Amino acid sequence: MQIHFIAIGGSTMHNLALALKDKGYMITGSDDVVFEPSKGRLAEKGLLPEKMGWFPTKIRETLDAVILGMHAKPDNPELLRAQELGLKIYSYPEYLYEHSKEKTRVVIGGSHGKTTITSMILHVLDYHGRNVDYMVGAQLGGFDRMVHLTDDNDFIVLEGDEYLSSPIDRRPKFHLYKPNIALLSGIAWDHVNVFPTFETYVEQFRIFVDGIVKGGSITYNAEDDEVKKVVEASDNAIRKLPYSTPDYEVENGQTLLDTPEGPMPIEVFGKHNLSNLAGAKWICQNMGIDEADFYEAIATFTGASKRLEKLAEGKSSVLYKDFAHAPSKVAATTRAVREQYPERKLVACLELHTYSSFEPEFLKGYKGALDAADIAVVFYLPESVAIKKLDPVSPEQISEAFERKDLRIFTDATAFKDFIFEQDYKNSVLLLMSSGNYGGLDLEAVGGAVK
Repeated sequence: MQIHFIAIGGSTMHNLALALKDKGYMITGSDDVVFEPSKGRLAEKGLLPEKMGWFPTKIRETLDAVILGMHAKPDNPELLRAQELGLKIYSYPEYLYEHSKEKTRVVIGGSHGKTTITSMILHVLDYHGRNVDYMVGAQLGGFDRMVHLTDDNDFIVLEGDEYLSSPIDRRPKFHLYKPNIALLSGIAWDHVNVFPTFETYVEQFRIFVDGIVKGGSITYNAEDDEVKKVVEASDNAIRKLPYSTPDYEVENGQTLLDTPEGPMPIEVFGKHNLSNLAGAKWICQNMGIDEADFYEAIATFTGASKRLEKLAEGKSSVLYKDFAHAPSKVAATTRAVREQYPERKLVACLELHTYSSFEPEFLKGYKGALDAADIAVVFYLPESVAIKKLDPVSPEQISEAFERKDLRIFTDATAFKDFIFEQDYKNSVLLLMSSGNYGGLDLEAVGGAVK
């Protein structure tokens, strides 16, 4: 098989390219820019393009398929050449479905928690030596990459993203997978640039549930009202399996999960992570892992990359970094850290970075999101707003949205950096939340300051 990747540098795209290379396929690719860690991983396997840019001469009639990444544009010269030659063009979710037609497809969907739940499931399966194919959106400890494909494994576990599949396929990715076993963790408006109203966003999850293979199952978070409404209203002939947050307690900074064998210490914490754990347990049981084996394995799960990741710890201080950026995620993460460290000062810093974050209607959703913090900070760069061709957002708009009088707002990277390094972190937790890079903040240096 000869396959060419247009926009090979994407986080999932490059992992899929590496997985297919491992299967013995002939892989080529192009991109106009490739960042780490994709760059180093592609280079190690001889897949990093020699020159950055798009080269229609790479598109030949001998190609069996072209896989198109979201980073490319509809008028991409390589894409136009592939269309001219009549080659088979896949988005990566479409290709994953083609690969898994004869497998049992396990798809984890939801506005939040899907990466963590998928990671928990894969951790448990790996712990017990159960081999499955998979695609997950974060780097996992003990796993070489985020995509693994074989011809032999019976199951494939897929993180089901609701964002668009490709520049020429405007369907959400998780619509293409047609799961046999599915999970829905939560619905909270996101991707405002694609789904301008909450109703159009919710509709994507209705389509997802209705697309589950008849006779399959949906495991769903019964504590999320929108999820409950969507699942229970579906006429699809599937089993509906609700889950809720299990009982737990926190003692001296340690979360103890209530199990049939008594309280069990676990590495992850926060109500949202315990809810994720409950969903993962149901899915693992549907895949043949019994409850006792699940608990044994999950006790060693330390979390998915970028999800409440502990970067540094001193005698009475700790630094966490989290991918949270949408209002519901920010609120859940901040509350989780507060619950875990009730006696420590909590300094919570949120960088507004995504397209959605700067939309006036979406901004209103941040009301109370940082209320659990002792010191609440919002950082954003007006240049980021301009690059996205959005109307300017003022600090006054930010303050009004969060409805917190003592909210600290920074619009300059140097001023934000100075604030971070001026703090006294004795008996404190510093929580950094963003899908960006905090204006180029040196996180290693921050870790040193916290310790």
